[in-house]
Amino acid sequence: MIKILKFAKKLWYVMIMILLLLVVQAYCELTLPGYTSDIVDVGIQYKGVKYPIPEEMSEETYENLSLFLDDTDLEVVNRNYKKEQDCYKADLDALEEEELTRLENAMLQSEMLVFLFTSDSEEAIAVQKQMTEAMGMSQTEGNLMEVLHTLPEEAIASMKASIEEKLQEYPDYMAEAMGIQFVTAEYERMGRDMEAYQMDYMKSMGFRMLIIAVVAMFASVMVGFLSSKLAAYTAKDIRGKVFSKVMGFSNTEMNQFSTSSLITRCTNDVQQIQMVLTILFRMVAFAPIMGLGAVFKVLRTTTSMAWIIALAVIAVLLVVAVLMLVAMPKFKIMQKLVDQLNLVAREILTGLPVIRAFGREEKEEKRFEDASRELMKTQLFTSRAMVMMMPTMMFIMNGISVLIIWVGANQIDTGTIQVGEMIAFLTYAMHIVISFLMISMVSIMLPRASVAAERIDEVLDSETQIIDAEDPVTLPENGTGEVTFSHVSFRYPNAEEDALTDIDFTAEAGKTTAIIGSTGCGKSTLVHLIPRLFDVSQGSITIDGVDIRKVRMKELRETIGFVPQKGTLFSGTIASNICFGNVEATEEEMKEAARIAQADSFIREKEKQYESEVAQGGNNVSGGQKQRLAIARAIAKQPKIYVFDDSFSALDYKTDAALRKALHEKVGGAVVLIVAQRISTILHADRILVLEDGKIVGQGTHEELLAGNEVYQQIAASQMSREELEGKGC
Repeated sequence: MIKILKFAKKLWYVMIMILLLLVVQAYCELTLPGYTSDIVDVGIQYKGVKYPIPEEMSEETYENLSLFLDDTDLEVVNRNYKKEQDCYKADLDALEEEELTRLENAMLQSEMLVFLFTSDSEEAIAVQKQMTEAMGMSQTEGNLMEVLHTLPEEAIASMKASIEEKLQEYPDYMAEAMGIQFVTAEYERMGRDMEAYQMDYMKSMGFRMLIIAVVAMFASVMVGFLSSKLAAYTAKDIRGKVFSKVMGFSNTEMNQFSTSSLITRCTNDVQQIQMVLTILFRMVAFAPIMGLGAVFKVLRTTTSMAWIIALAVIAVLLVVAVLMLVAMPKFKIMQKLVDQLNLVAREILTGLPVIRAFGREEKEEKRFEDASRELMKTQLFTSRAMVMMMPTMMFIMNGISVLIIWVGANQIDTGTIQVGEMIAFLTYAMHIVISFLMISMVSIMLPRASVAAERIDEVLDSETQIIDAEDPVTLPENGTGEVTFSHVSFRYPNAEEDALTDIDFTAEAGKTTAIIGSTGCGKSTLVHLIPRLFDVSQGSITIDGVDIRKVRMKELRETIGFVPQKGTLFSGTIASNICFGNVEATEEEMKEAARIAQADSFIREKEKQYESEVAQGGNNVSGGQKQRLAIARAIAKQPKIYVFDDSFSALDYKTDAALRKALHEKVGGAVVLIVAQRISTILHADRILVLEDGKIVGQGTHEELLAGNEVYQQIAASQMSREELEGKGC
């Protein structure tokens, strides 16, 4: 979870706001069961009487109570009750808990004695009969309390001790119950409408619960809103960072992470993190707050059934632990299988013409089916684990409910707890179990998101081999773009041999330098070193005398018009593709570039001409048209250096010749490097470099190499007729 949260650290203040709102929500929701308990116990059972001592009482009652109070208790009572007209009143709601407890302890026993001496209940009548017989009088001779007032203090104390001994046989809850009955009877004697009093209490409690519920709802809505915003922003930030990192990758890093894997990491993996962040605070963060709060409330309410909570927590933790041990390894496998499925799908979709040409549709469909089936099996396993978990958790929750009701009913019967307390305890217990249930539900998603976070970290933490220098220098403003290779050698990562060895030449401005050689001799590798798609292993490459490793890559690549071996177009229009490297190019410059690249003819044949749509990857144009548009794109950029990496291979000889002629006339002052397979393409180059096994084995003009270079002669013999070799057809 820490790995996931670190991606959102920029919005730390939002996370703090969410946590504060969660505390408010949990406090409100944990307060409601207490009100429910009060409604049942106080509002219904006790007719709205909250305290076992009266808020107001008559002078007669005050005097009766004082008869059984010692000096200390009487002082406590007098401190809190003030005489107003013909009664005594106390603001019990305003008292601190400690003082209220002290007052209740001082009055409860006296209230029980007065209740027994004045009530008409069976138990009270039995006590009254016993007392009158002991004093040698009948119950009809007068009010027992009036008689008690006439007795000396010693007799009262003796009588009080005798009755207190008898009262000790009663359960503890009887003292509070008698106190409530005493207060109810006192209010009725004073003329209060107890039905209205009870209804006022119920309305007051209901209104408070409504306010608390509204606050909890508002907090929950805000948590959902902020969580969604946090997750969406974080996902956008991660995608931006990953994409920016990938854009800075050299070919070395691109080879380390496959394209399909990078796409999965930018989409599926980021989506996993976004989904978890959305529910992380609403469930994962909320669950422990609610659970701990419920435990605290349970311990304050009653500890007699706390063992049930412990049993429930242990059961839930066992289920979650088993689930994590079984499912966690599968999530790592699942992400790799998603990569594999994306790889297969990408290969099949991009290579569809080849697949059809070789009649391999069924085999490729089976390959995709196999990859999809492997992913399905893993997903089914994790889904089944989730399916098994939910009924198990519900069984635990329902079992705990039954156990609480069974144990609670017995304790209610013995007078240990009240009905409202059991209801509150049941609610708190459900909060605790549901908190763990929430965590267990998210535990299915967290491992997968954690794996996704690790995979994203792999990209973000990878070291980019090709970076800008700490103190970059700029290329000369009046430079011509002259490119010099000084004893350059290059070896691919983890390769045992150099791909290029001791390459040493200069490509001058205003001249065309061509590179030719057999397949795999290192021609493309050589020109890829110029825009720093790879970095040299030994030696140096300079432009106008400045080592390209000291120049910012942005400035370096702005100087170069690179046409890759495979012409790549982007979705949009023909105009947007030609102006891709120079968005400020005028319409005339764009059309001029198309004319030089021999693309203007087929563009004008289209209905919308330069505004014609180009499909993704340029799939709605032919290979030769795609290549000409790629060349036009480089020309429209108007760089100092042109690099054509076998960019004329899809052109016919006539178009090839016309393009080279127009190109020479237009960019005659620039540095032009051409990699070619056909000798006809480089026939008139100012210098031709012959490569074999990564080494320059000859350089010169066509005539010079034809006269004295064996490798070039072999290439020429394979492509040209005898008349052309003898100069008759050139």
